[in-house]
Amino acid sequence: MLTYDLYWSFRSPYSYFIASRLRALEEAFEVRCNVRPVFPIAVRTPEFFEGRDPLWFSYFMADIRREAEFLGLPMRWPRPDPVYRAPDGSYPAEQPLIHRLTYLGVAAAERGRGLPFLDEVSRVIWSGEITDWHEGDHVRRATERAGLDHDELVAAADSDSERYRAIIEESQAAQRAGGHYGVPMMVFDGEPFFGQDRFDQLKWRMEQKGLKRRTPA
Repeated sequence: MLTYDLYWSFRSPYSYFIASRLRALEEAFEVRCNVRPVFPIAVRTPEFFEGRDPLWFSYFMADIRREAEFLGLPMRWPRPDPVYRAPDGSYPAEQPLIHRLTYLGVAAAERGRGLPFLDEVSRVIWSGEITDWHEGDHVRRATERAGLDHDELVAAADSDSERYRAIIEESQAAQRAGGHYGVPMMVFDGEPFFGQDRFDQLKWRMEQKGLKRRTPA
């Protein structure tokens, strides 16, 4: 069984773009994804955005719209944004939405349903089909579609948040050691593949290492 590490953020549209492909890959082939959710750059290193050329943001927005169209995926910037930005442009240390989401992602991974959870929840956040995705039962239903008990997952994230934060910090250190700081990043056999547009190269490398289709049940 081939394995790889996935570094992934709930605030990254590019992470949303690749989730369904990675999920389908694991369902069809003998490969296991070690899901390692991380906090987004805006939370880890908010100074990353300081001094950026204005063209960086305008190109980014144009690119994610084009890429969503190319992949045939619905997309709208989340309402609300999983990361809260203050009126003065700063990112407060307290980030209840993205912290909770990331803890839940770690908990889902521990229960062997990491990829389905990332895929289902990111669709709720990024598809544009739901406004106020954080209210009501939207995340609950996504969690259940991923094959998980929502109440049990939330209870685990709330009662053991310090342990989950430590796991996320370990993943963030491992991500940099793996070769990049951005998401999504896959590390297979010691080789980093940064970006959702590296999916085909990742699969190509796996095929070189003996990737096999799963035997139908």
